Amino acid sequence: MTKLVSQDVINAFFDGRHSDPFSVLGMHETDNGIEIRTLYPDACQVFVYNDQQEQVCELERIDERGFFAAVVPNTRSFFAYRLQVCWGKDSQILEDPYRFHPMISDLDNWLLAEGSHLRPYEILGAHFMECDGVPGVNFRLWAPNAKRVSVVGDFNYWDGRRHPMRFHPACGVWELFLPKVALGQLYKFELIDCYDQLRLKADPYAFSSQLRPDTASQISALPDVVEMSEKRRKANQQDQPISIYEVHLGSWRRNLENNFWLNYDEIADELIPYVKEMGFTHIEFLPLSEFPFDGSWGYQPIGLYSPTSRFGSPEAFRRLVDKAHDAGLNVILDWVPGHFPSDTHGLAAFDGTALYEHADPREGYHQDWNTLIYNYGRNEVRNFLSANALYWLERFGLDGIRVDAVASMIYRDYSRAEGQWIPNQYGGRENLEAIDFLKQTNRIINQEMPGAISVAEESTSFEGITRPLQYNGLGFNFKWNMGWMNDTLSYMQKDPVYRQYHHNQMTFGMVYQYSENFVLPLSHDEVVHGKSSLLDKMPGDTWQKFANLRAYYGYMWGYPGKKLLFMGNEFAQGREWNYEESLDWFLLDEQHGGGWHKGVQQFVKDLNRTYQDNASLYELDNDPQGFDWLVVDDYQNSVFAFERQSRKGERIVVVSNFTPVPRYDYRIGVNVAGEYEEILNSDSSFYQGSNVGNGGSVQSEPIASHGRKQSINLVIPPLATIYLKLKA
Repeated sequence: MTKLVSQDVINAFFDGRHSDPFSVLGMHETDNGIEIRTLYPDACQVFVYNDQQEQVCELERIDERGFFAAVVPNTRSFFAYRLQVCWGKDSQILEDPYRFHPMISDLDNWLLAEGSHLRPYEILGAHFMECDGVPGVNFRLWAPNAKRVSVVGDFNYWDGRRHPMRFHPACGVWELFLPKVALGQLYKFELIDCYDQLRLKADPYAFSSQLRPDTASQISALPDVVEMSEKRRKANQQDQPISIYEVHLGSWRRNLENNFWLNYDEIADELIPYVKEMGFTHIEFLPLSEFPFDGSWGYQPIGLYSPTSRFGSPEAFRRLVDKAHDAGLNVILDWVPGHFPSDTHGLAAFDGTALYEHADPREGYHQDWNTLIYNYGRNEVRNFLSANALYWLERFGLDGIRVDAVASMIYRDYSRAEGQWIPNQYGGRENLEAIDFLKQTNRIINQEMPGAISVAEESTSFEGITRPLQYNGLGFNFKWNMGWMNDTLSYMQKDPVYRQYHHNQMTFGMVYQYSENFVLPLSHDEVVHGKSSLLDKMPGDTWQKFANLRAYYGYMWGYPGKKLLFMGNEFAQGREWNYEESLDWFLLDEQHGGGWHKGVQQFVKDLNRTYQDNASLYELDNDPQGFDWLVVDDYQNSVFAFERQSRKGERIVVVSNFTPVPRYDYRIGVNVAGEYEEILNSDSSFYQGSNVGNGGSVQSEPIASHGRKQSINLVIPPLATIYLKLKA
């Protein structure tokens, strides 16, 4: 019997307390020769075979619970071996995980510890690889304060005694290579934390996860890199038309038989042709990182590197993105680096310490959402998050990310009363670490995926959101214009008789229009939690509600800024969005919707077509030369008129009348003489309007008006927006 392993050490293994398995298990030099030691709970015999499949020796069972050891006869050097492990009459030929050398390089060690590893997901997590010609999966986990970590799963009866991992103190990473582990098998990490508490954690870097309520990670291959094409890159540029259709995959459309979700492939077959037909240029998905609670819509993710299994596999999600690209559509994904839920299998108190979050709730707890806030000052956490943005863009071919709740990240006092927050090192309210993290993320995207965009959902006037990094901005490409959305929706909800007193709500946005690069959002947030649908926000009877909504959309598509519309709004769904049900597609049937909803849908389709066909409506969104107020002060009539211009001097005049009174003989000064063709009219009978208009076109006259020498005399329909294009 061996004298080199004490009973206390053996007991520590069976108690699940041993933290340095490679110092004991595997092959070791001793005074008597090479000794092999292994632990297989409940096994009765273990035989050693060399790589010629010859039996070398039988290991002695020195502990009845299943600890085996023996000196290999006539051997003084290490060799490749396998084990035949017997449980009664059953036996298996197994590779010994403890005969393999460490596989994390010194450079990776350094970069992970420094927080500067561009792609830590290539190192951490579960990765298929070969070691000494043996295929398997290498597991790695960052848990610097854990006392012991084991990988557990389908392959070892979820027994933490069987596969304790090797610790690399330089970077706080635990590692173990397990031969013959298969694709699709489930696993977690079992930790004894710094307080001797047992924790069972999903892999933060898992590429696939179980469907809730199950919480295990699933062994999945790292997806291949998808190169950015020139066509996709161009479609993201600031001088291109960007019209975004925002989608919650779980409720866009469901299986009619059982109200269950469609899978990624079924969604691709139905969603992609629809979005293309509607004339949108981009699809934006609400968050698809794995999340435990359906009611969070994905905004409380746990598996940041796992596309949610609700709709299928990661490969199926990639096919969805590929089909969008084949149809000429770019894809944006909502991304949530601001907070995470406190579910025990997730990141919370990961190794017993506040590893990913802040320890102090004044810094690390979101009161609004009952979630935890990432510690952006920790290198490894910042690396985990920044790399995740790159992962989605690079490995799934996404064209951009929309970063959720940026305001909650950059302000330490966000939604907190006095005394509930900790100032930064200079006494201010800005979260300097979060700001640096956002800059770092945008820098990585710019360097590694040029052409991909990042969009900030930022609800304050924080300066420089879309200013380039070299000019001390945050480096986002676009920012949601929440001020414009709030002001204009507030205006539209008012009865037309009162709108004259709130005229500036429709014009104030131009005061700050060129301070950032804006997206005009009518998002999911505006049609939930008792806010009503967009249609139901509109005042008046049925005719007026639909006319108001069409007029508002016309104003929005004419106004400078990229466009975003949440699903269902394109056909004026009448009730609030419900994440547990399909959209009310039946409203498009005339017998249910009376043609009203079909009319709005057709109008949105024509808006998108007109928008894409006319550079004047998008090319100079961020240049004051592209916009000119023609009528800005007619509050008595609630009339607005402005001109949009392209680089080549193409011009479109947009005129809105937000009262139910048609305006006849309404003269508007124009900058250029000529014939103006009425190319779009929200009051057209095609859209269920009253068909008031200008007979196709109007000719300017040398009559001064609004400070201009030329003018046009218009009929402005009631509750309507019209587009008039200067003929070349």
